[in-house]
Amino acid sequence: MKFSNSRTGMLFLKPKLDKQTPFEKLFEIFKELITHTSGDFDEAIDWLRELDVEYQLTDENYTIDDFIKDLLEKSYIREEIKPDGSGKGMGLTAKTEKLLREYALKQIFGKLKRSGTGNHKTNHLGQGAEPSGELKSFQFGDPIENIVLTESLKNAQIHSGIDDLQIRQEDLVVEKTEHKSQMSTVLMIDISHSMILYGEDRITPAKKVAMALAELITTRYPKDTLDILVFGNDARLIPIKDLPYLQVGPYHTNTVAGLELAMDMLRRKKNTNKQIFMITDGKPSCLKMPDGTYYKNSAGLDKTIVEKCYLMARQARKLHIPITTFMIASDPYLKQFVQEFTKANNGKAFFTGLNNLGEMIFEDYEKNRKKRFG
Repeated sequence: MKFSNSRTGMLFLKPKLDKQTPFEKLFEIFKELITHTSGDFDEAIDWLRELDVEYQLTDENYTIDDFIKDLLEKSYIREEIKPDGSGKGMGLTAKTEKLLREYALKQIFGKLKRSGTGNHKTNHLGQGAEPSGELKSFQFGDPIENIVLTESLKNAQIHSGIDDLQIRQEDLVVEKTEHKSQMSTVLMIDISHSMILYGEDRITPAKKVAMALAELITTRYPKDTLDILVFGNDARLIPIKDLPYLQVGPYHTNTVAGLELAMDMLRRKKNTNKQIFMITDGKPSCLKMPDGTYYKNSAGLDKTIVEKCYLMARQARKLHIPITTFMIASDPYLKQFVQEFTKANNGKAFFTGLNNLGEMIFEDYEKNRKKRFG
């Protein structure tokens, strides 16, 4: 069952009262609220109290104040100085930041099953990786430690007999190994003002996708790398632990700055498999000039800005970095830009709503790995 808050309009899954403790029931809602409020504990609790009034989530035996006390005792929150220096308040702990990433992963990729060691194998066989279970004759250069003694002795017995056992090089058998490959991904998130305009919260789903993708890669594909950057008037990297606090600003959309930073990050990666995912809801509308000023134009597609974007797309193509664009808007002029941008990069594009954004990104991530690693 779903329910909504009249002020925020947010939808929540109503907890199953018969299977959850009072704390667990409130904590499920709190995780959603704290994501929407970008880590603002006071605002999240205010919303929780409103929901309590509307839906009678608590009773005299367990109140919101009891819930806050439990959050402290369970080390989900801690006392800290407020960012504006106005006094003490409550902040999230690293335990909760991790939990929010797990929560996002469960929400978006709930049907995932962990696979083994979480690595992706190529079709290339050779030295310096893990056993494949397949045997082959020893050749000069094969690692000595990969020799399978039982099979090698069996071959020697066949050739020389048990009474005069001699092991020749052609008797030796080794186990093939498979090289491990890595994928380096940069996820670009648009934090321009349009991500919260027009009565639609687009930043929270994007933030959840980032948290889920971060948790997915670190747990299922630990040898892969993920860097997350945000772009508005400028672009900057953000640590994974800061994702719950991500907010939009009064920014334009400097797509070029985001692409420049993404390619700079990927150039430093030693592995050859690289990709960029870009989540955006609007046209590029800003460039930073050499003198530090900004050239901005929000009226339609500005030729100077879009041509610079196409140039960046071609540069990424030369570096063998495909760009997958997830456009969470469907205006005709945006489709025109995205199609040209994708053509210049030889990448991919999806025009998607917010509800299936996470599923699409996961599916594309998996497909890219299968295509690259066989």
